Amino acid sequence: MKKILLYPSAMILLALLFNCGDKPTTDETAGKKDRNMFGHYIPRGLTKTTEGLSSGYIMFAVPNSASTYLINRKGEVVQEWKGNYNFHSPYLMDDGSLVTGAQDPDYPVFGFGGPYGRIQKITWDGKMLWDYEYADTTQILHHDFAVLPNGNILAIAYETSSYDYALALGRKPEFIPRSGPWMEKIIEIEPQANNRGKIVWEWRLEDHLIQDLDATKPNYGNPAEHPELLDFNLGDSIPPAITQDSLDILKAMGRGGRNLTIDNPRSDILHFNAINYNPELDQIVFSSPRLSEIYIIDHSVTTEEAGSHQGGKSGKGGDFLYRWGNPENYGHGDSTNRKLFGQHDVRWIEKGKPGAGHLTVYNNDVPLGRDSLDYSAIYEIKPPLTKDGNYQMMANNGFGPEKQFWNYVAKDTISFYGSFISGAHRMENGNTFINEGPKGRLFEVTPDGEIVWEYLVPYRGTIHKPNGEPTDMMPMTYSTFRATFVPADHPALQGKDLKPLDPQPEPFVMPPPPKEEKKA
Repeated sequence: MKKILLYPSAMILLALLFNCGDKPTTDETAGKKDRNMFGHYIPRGLTKTTEGLSSGYIMFAVPNSASTYLINRKGEVVQEWKGNYNFHSPYLMDDGSLVTGAQDPDYPVFGFGGPYGRIQKITWDGKMLWDYEYADTTQILHHDFAVLPNGNILAIAYETSSYDYALALGRKPEFIPRSGPWMEKIIEIEPQANNRGKIVWEWRLEDHLIQDLDATKPNYGNPAEHPELLDFNLGDSIPPAITQDSLDILKAMGRGGRNLTIDNPRSDILHFNAINYNPELDQIVFSSPRLSEIYIIDHSVTTEEAGSHQGGKSGKGGDFLYRWGNPENYGHGDSTNRKLFGQHDVRWIEKGKPGAGHLTVYNNDVPLGRDSLDYSAIYEIKPPLTKDGNYQMMANNGFGPEKQFWNYVAKDTISFYGSFISGAHRMENGNTFINEGPKGRLFEVTPDGEIVWEYLVPYRGTIHKPNGEPTDMMPMTYSTFRATFVPADHPALQGKDLKPLDPQPEPFVMPPPPKEEKKA
């Protein structure tokens, strides 16, 4: 058999792009059993239920599919919304319709870092009401969005920039991909007829940068004196350049992602991955796992004020009102003060639920120590909100709190772990609903950390790549970005027939693992 040799640059790129797999046992973790982070070859479906559960249903987009399922507490599918593209982050509306991200089949330029490019609205019975595309050579929707009370959409989007542009903004050359970084922005979309959308509000990160590298360039200053701004020289160095031959090998292996080039590895420099809206405060919270921080900004500002440092209810324009998770990013503390590690799904606990006004976040990759495996945790924090809608800083170590108001970790630490995607939210009964994303494990825990319900997604669709090739099922066979508990009294469910579908969808069964060849 012909051997395939990877150039060193290709091997480095593989490690950088695909470092989210299961962690093998090494000498450093001797005695610790490997974790099956993706849940391969384990029982799936309903695995635990108890008496006295809150009445309700669970909604999730089927992996690699254009369907979203609603299941009952027995794990039976009672509703399916069908679309035309791979679904992503569905939100249930009061009328029973679904607002969901959808994977645009032919978007250019972007190809990794969670781009999807479309937002759709689909009725309970599958009629397409709105199919909005925001995907071209300069910008694309990615990761997450939030539906505002007025029906508008707050969405995260990448926008391209050039190497020279980033250099002119004061970013270190070794931090700039040759094709230029993908900058971040938040847009508010007002749905229009005929699948159109009007951008009625915009916030751009580049208006709120600071750098202490070059006094001749814009935004020069001391980041420690301006926690309301983002140090533009945070992040990772760009990996060594990959050759075209190495890139061709990666693509032949089905690796590297769509639209990967020799010039754009790590163009996704900040990787915003979650957004949530608080209507009482008129504020937005979002997350950057690259920087291990969450941020709050004022939505009451105009677009013009959002690009400045004044205006709105806060009086601070589009600057950060609050940030939490890694105060070393703005010179207020060091690595020992860091609280977040590659987090996802930050959101406010909604009015009427225990802990209302607090924030919950899925802390993906918490280090336990040199000789131990990392673990995941759910944090609930109480931000230091002041009466005027701003946030109080601590004297020495930046924004508080120092400790979580509540947290959940597995009793054995190791058994709850998903190093990427994933999420959690508070339920009406005070329990917390958790999606351990890579494994497709959905479960409910009490405030005391007891698991009272558990279900592992057993489904996978048959979406193919744009070129017609099948999508590799490994390793993310059942991986689920977002799952939502829907209480039985949700307006969307009133008057609906919620009997189990007959027949039920066919579970996806993985083929048996290849047998290892015996050594001679």
